[in-house]
Amino acid sequence: MSNPIKPESEKGTAIDADIYKTSNKQSDEEVPPAIPAATVVLLKDTDNGMEVLMLRKNPEIGFGGMWVFPGGRIDPEDYPADGDAKVAARTAAAREAREEAGITIDSQYFVQFSQWTPPAITQKRFKTAFFAARAPDQLEISIDGQEIHEHQWVNPAQAIKMRDKGEIDLVAPTWVTLNTLSKHATVDLFLQHLESATVREYQTHMNRAESADRIVMWAGDAGYESWDASVEGPRHRLTMTSERFIFEDTFE
Repeated sequence: MSNPIKPESEKGTAIDADIYKTSNKQSDEEVPPAIPAATVVLLKDTDNGMEVLMLRKNPEIGFGGMWVFPGGRIDPEDYPADGDAKVAARTAAAREAREEAGITIDSQYFVQFSQWTPPAITQKRFKTAFFAARAPDQLEISIDGQEIHEHQWVNPAQAIKMRDKGEIDLVAPTWVTLNTLSKHATVDLFLQHLESATVREYQTHMNRAESADRIVMWAGDAGYESWDASVEGPRHRLTMTSERFIFEDTFE
C-alpha cells in the first residue's frame, strides 16, 4: 500500500489555489488565446484500490504548491512535420512525464478523456488535453527537484478527502478528474469505460455565490451562458467552499 500524501499542515502555510478569484465574468480586456498544454493521468492497481500518480508543484512557480498530474505546455518541438495537434499533445504529455518525474512511457497508449479551458480572466491560461494511461510495471519515479518537489501514488477518493481536510490543494480540473476516477475500482474498468466515452470539453465560466464561495460552471448548467450561478435549472458545476468541493452534474 502506498503511503499517504504528507498533509500541507506538516509543511507550513497552505497554498492559495484559487485561480478563479479575479472576476465573476469574462474580462472585457482582450487576453491572448489559451496556451495549448497536455497532461497524463498515470494509473495502477494496488491493495488500496486504483491509485493515480500526483506531483506537488514548487511553491515558488505558477500553480505553486498544488498537487497535479504530470504535464505542461506543448512546445513547438512536440509537433510532427504535418503539424498534427493531437500527436503534439500526446508527445508533450509524455515528454513532461519524463522531465518532471523521470518516466518513460509510450504515448500511443494514451487515451484522451477531457479537454479543459479556463475563463479568459487572466493573461496566462492553458487549454489542456487530459490523457489516461496505465503506468508501466516496476515504475520508478525520479522528480526533477525544481518544478516538482514531491510525488505520491494516491487513491482518488482519498485525495478528495484530504483536500476537504485542508491537507492538500487542488484546482477544479484536478478535482473533477479525481472524482471521475473514484467511480472506477480498477484501471481496466476505467479504460474500458473510456472506450465508449466521448472526450468531455470543459470551457469554464465562473461566478461567486452570496456566501463568497467560488462556483465554476460548464456547458449545460442553467447559469453557464449568463455567468450567473443563481439561475435555477440544470446543474453542471463545482462549488468550492472552504470545507469541501461540491460537484453537481444532472446530466450524468
